[in-house]
Amino acid sequence: MIDGVKIKQMKVWEDIPDTPEEENQKKGFLMEVLRSDEDLLKKYGQTTFTVAYKDTIKAFHWHKKQDDLWFIGSGKAVIVLHDMREESPTFGETQEIFAGEGDYKLVLIPVGVAHGYKALSEEPVLLFYHTTEAYNPENPDEERIPYNDPKIDYDWKQDFGAKEAEVAQVDEKEA
Repeated sequence: MIDGVKIKQMKVWEDIPDTPEEENQKKGFLMEVLRSDEDLLKKYGQTTFTVAYKDTIKAFHWHKKQDDLWFIGSGKAVIVLHDMREESPTFGETQEIFAGEGDYKLVLIPVGVAHGYKALSEEPVLLFYHTTEAYNPENPDEERIPYNDPKIDYDWKQDFGAKEAEVAQVDEKEA
């Protein structure tokens, strides 16, 4: 795992509706995504919401000032991180994190770690991200890198279904 990256596995509670439910009605659920007592955000800047459709790649960029906290609320995606920090013990490492429906996670992406994602599911990927800085359009804290940059050399065309299953097996053993 890239130094400084934190992953919070989300706890999902069955939602309790206020009205009687039909027997076949699908029940909702509830999650506490981010709490002030978890030591994840140094400070609060803003929350942003974005939607991406199957096979859309949004990558790469990194920040000099802000940390990001990503939460995928719907659909499934692979989040790809690449450590750009020369002083980091994980400099040059790339990390994949599968997240979304059925595998909810909150992912802390520290300053200096390039990040992006690819929407894998037929359902749209609904991504919420919280940042430690508010966006400044006159001086954006966003350094762009092409999704196919040879320094990162990430294969966005690989078989993610097989890889996601493999990662899930490793996660189960560690739990």
